Amino acid sequence: MAKKANEVNENSNMSKSKAKREAQRKEAAKIRKQRMVSKVVSSVILAVIALLILFAVGKQIYILAIRTTPSSDYSAGLSADGKIENTNVLSALSLVDYENISIPEDEVNATDEEVDAEIDSALEAYKELSTDETLEIVDGDEVNIDYVGTIDGVEFEGGNSEGAGYDLTIGSGSFIDDFEEQLIGHKPGEEVSVEVTFPDDYGDDEVAGKDAVFAVTINGIMKAPELTDEFVEVNLADSEGVSTASEYRVKIENDFYEEHLEEYLTNYIIDNSTVNTYPKKYLKHIKALLKNGDNMGSDIEDEIEYEKELTERAQETVKEAMVYQAIAESAGLTFDMEAYTEENGEDYVESMKESYGEGYIAQSEVRQMVVDYLMDLYR
Repeated sequence: MAKKANEVNENSNMSKSKAKREAQRKEAAKIRKQRMVSKVVSSVILAVIALLILFAVGKQIYILAIRTTPSSDYSAGLSADGKIENTNVLSALSLVDYENISIPEDEVNATDEEVDAEIDSALEAYKELSTDETLEIVDGDEVNIDYVGTIDGVEFEGGNSEGAGYDLTIGSGSFIDDFEEQLIGHKPGEEVSVEVTFPDDYGDDEVAGKDAVFAVTINGIMKAPELTDEFVEVNLADSEGVSTASEYRVKIENDFYEEHLEEYLTNYIIDNSTVNTYPKKYLKHIKALLKNGDNMGSDIEDEIEYEKELTERAQETVKEAMVYQAIAESAGLTFDMEAYTEENGEDYVESMKESYGEGYIAQSEVRQMVVDYLMDLYR
């Protein structure tokens, strides 16, 4: 029995020793595996970092390659007669048939609403103070008032207009809350008692948070005159070249027609022409001009997106320049700098040349010549 017990103990010890060795082996294997995983993870991280660095470097190189350098040279890329250098615009552009445009009357004729608004605006300049006692103050009216303010029956500093008259637009919020509203519905010549409470945070401690009463005298309401033949003869005959109210209205209608027609034509010739090939050098220059106008420097958040947007704007600008030049060439319109100088004076022209250059001046004038040419075609 003793022998068997010893054998059992020995076997037990051997099992424990074996188990211990097996545990050590597993632990060693676990450590090796962890080290291997750590190496793999480290390698992946290093690879990702390397890729990010390469991407950042590549992105920076790309940005440097596409970055536009600002320029203020308006005439760069233009010849002295205002044409885009080394560019045959008639072949680089599919030009709209500008001589056969159908003009929709409803888009160019003046509307009664805009004519009335323009006349009302003109009459506003001739407003006068009316003391007509049949008039009532409404929100938005300009009134002239005098007032005396008291708190507990005692006048306070700054609360008296001293009879000088004060111009107030109802609803402007110039006076404390509810003052202006209490004048609505009253008439010139009336005396109105206006009760208010100064705000607690009012700048003057003497009156802040206190109730006050203003004795207000309404001196009059500013009113625009009516459009009559007499008014036109006195005020508009010389400046507008009309002598009656109906003539003035017709003139306003014609002015709007001219404005709408020009807008329609200039939009139409651009929208219905197609650029086949952009002049790369001039497009690059226009981008430089636009960036200079944007005054953009290191504060650009996304330079790639900005350059994309800049290119799109430059293409629109270049397209317009190409369309106007193509119409000018097709219609035989040319710019004469000598005639331009004679008309505007040498000092002015020299100043313009210094600021913008001869090419830009010519291009701008050719554009206006094209607009005038189109307007003459469709009036």
